[in-house]
Amino acid sequence: MARVRLSVAERREELLSAAVEQIEERGVAAVRIADVAAALGVSSALVLYHFSTKEKLVAAAFTHAADADLAHLRKLLGRRTSALRRLRAAVRWYAPTGQAKGWRLWIDAWAVSLREPALRDVSRALDQQWKSALTEVIAEGAAAGEFPCPDPAAAAWRLTAFLDGLAVQMTSYAGTLTRAAMLQWTDEALARELGIEHAALTATAR
Repeated sequence: MARVRLSVAERREELLSAAVEQIEERGVAAVRIADVAAALGVSSALVLYHFSTKEKLVAAAFTHAADADLAHLRKLLGRRTSALRRLRAAVRWYAPTGQAKGWRLWIDAWAVSLREPALRDVSRALDQQWKSALTEVIAEGAAAGEFPCPDPAAAAWRLTAFLDGLAVQMTSYAGTLTRAAMLQWTDEALARELGIEHAALTATAR
């Protein structure tokens, strides 16, 4: 059966989705243009026509995967409720025991970024978007008097660094801690950064 003719945007979407799947299966370092092409039954030349190099394809695929999680983060943080409730929902979702996808992809990308400038630039920009989104809502809650956090940007940096570290541990050494323990630690870290008691966080955020 002949393949359906796709627009440029549709073809790029198809290639990026296939690239994400291949990267998750093989890893950033090992994946090849040929792997992505074979997964879709197209030529390597077609993949290179759209992305020109493997490095550009990987960077675009990583952005494609991360953008979906960023969109959901913004949805959680944009709800019409208190900043505290929004922050707790977002942090528990973002935590390695939550439903955010792609931790293996992020960790692999961090490692490869040490030697790949294109991927490093993309991952840094995406990471900054996470921090900026959290900073904005922390600042909003502090201004409204919900909690006394004096430095929202620093709080967002420390909080995401803590969660990123947990994700590395949980992804590398699955099963070493229970989900309940991880969520407890996540709540405690959030309460600490916002300058409130843990009990106040869980009571207010229900």
